[in-house]
Amino acid sequence: MHCIDFTCFLSLGYPFALFQRYFLFQKSDYLIHIYNTIMGLSLAYFNFGPQFCHSLICVFVQFLILRLMGRTVTAIATTFCFQMTYLMAGYYFTATEHYDIKWTMPHCVLTLKMIGLVFDYYEGRKEEESLAPDQKEFAVRRIPTLLEVSGFTYFYGAFMVGPQFSMTRYQKLVKGELTDVPGQRPNSFVPALKRLLLGTFFMIIYTVASPYIDEEYLISDDYMKQSFWFRCFYILIWGKIMLYKYVTCWLVTEGVCILTGLSYNGRDEKGLPQWDACANMKIWLFETTPYFTGTIASFNTNTNNWLARYIYKRLKFLRNKLLSQALSLLFLAVWHGLHCGYLVCFQMEFLIVTVERQAIKLVNDSPFLSALASNIILRPFFYLIQQTIHWMFMGYSLVPFCLFSWEKWIKVYMSIYFVGHVLFFILLFTLPYFRKIFVPRKEKLKKDE
Repeated sequence: MHCIDFTCFLSLGYPFALFQRYFLFQKSDYLIHIYNTIMGLSLAYFNFGPQFCHSLICVFVQFLILRLMGRTVTAIATTFCFQMTYLMAGYYFTATEHYDIKWTMPHCVLTLKMIGLVFDYYEGRKEEESLAPDQKEFAVRRIPTLLEVSGFTYFYGAFMVGPQFSMTRYQKLVKGELTDVPGQRPNSFVPALKRLLLGTFFMIIYTVASPYIDEEYLISDDYMKQSFWFRCFYILIWGKIMLYKYVTCWLVTEGVCILTGLSYNGRDEKGLPQWDACANMKIWLFETTPYFTGTIASFNTNTNNWLARYIYKRLKFLRNKLLSQALSLLFLAVWHGLHCGYLVCFQMEFLIVTVERQAIKLVNDSPFLSALASNIILRPFFYLIQQTIHWMFMGYSLVPFCLFSWEKWIKVYMSIYFVGHVLFFILLFTLPYFRKIFVPRKEKLKKDE
């Protein structure tokens, strides 16, 4: 399915949301659950035919786990093992060498929903005083019904590609509590339209550019004949354009969530309503940041928040942030699929982010480098250099993510001499020595004072 076709398909959520706004707002809970379930299943059947039954199986099993095992660690472990094993089996039996829209695409979203649900259900048994602020917000206090779990899972605005949201937020939506005007429909039409138009804008960019900037060209003989610098520059442009198809999908579905009210996030300090609870993209940050950490913080944000809440923070018993981060990224790589390219991509992310944080700390701690970086005349030049490096190696990391198989991405990496691995491993081991050169000892700073 082409980007335009898939975006138009996701846009079906808008008429569904309008119907819910005008005919189901603050109506009986079971009617809203049934509506969301039917709409989500219709989308699944339209795309995947009889294979939509895979999601039904996992939803029903998850409901049985909640009911039969209750708020226990056993329920968490069983959910984690069953849902991840089912997803991995799906990846194994449907694997191809290309990115296909098949039933495993929404199923990976469903898997995170089910795991998050069982964690929140488990924490619903605890006293509020013993919970962290985010746990208080997401803890599920009562036993959800099968219809409620189905409506939560199949909500049409997030079933196909996300975003992730909690059961408690869904329950507030059903009760009609997610509105900027209590007791009335949310004034969310204009904010939703803005996200739809913004998504359409990025879809146009991707549609126009993608015939000329294609990953298949990366493994072509013509690409291999080009100069080293051309190959690097092509990866830079390709990586940026390729991400726009994800940006498009998330902006369109975010608009659906806004239209229903699901994205309502209270009011800001000026008293204006915020509609960013289901935002998966921070567009301005994504387009302007010169940092890898900035791109990560602006891209697929709800999945990143889910990972932090349910995986990273649960690993605090390891008492090692670096190890917790590495294991979290390993989970993310496996969750994406069984291709080795995912592991290589997230390994590069871990390496680059580690080096970048060391480099930022070096600049901040060094009086000389800080003064140089803050020079008004040099700042635009530094920004251009940073952005070039940033998007070059963002594209570099995405090569195995998109090309999947070892034979393809290794061919591209060999053509540019593994420049990303070489550069960042060198920096990883040399930055401590640069720190000794550029950062004065504390004793010397005291003497200078």
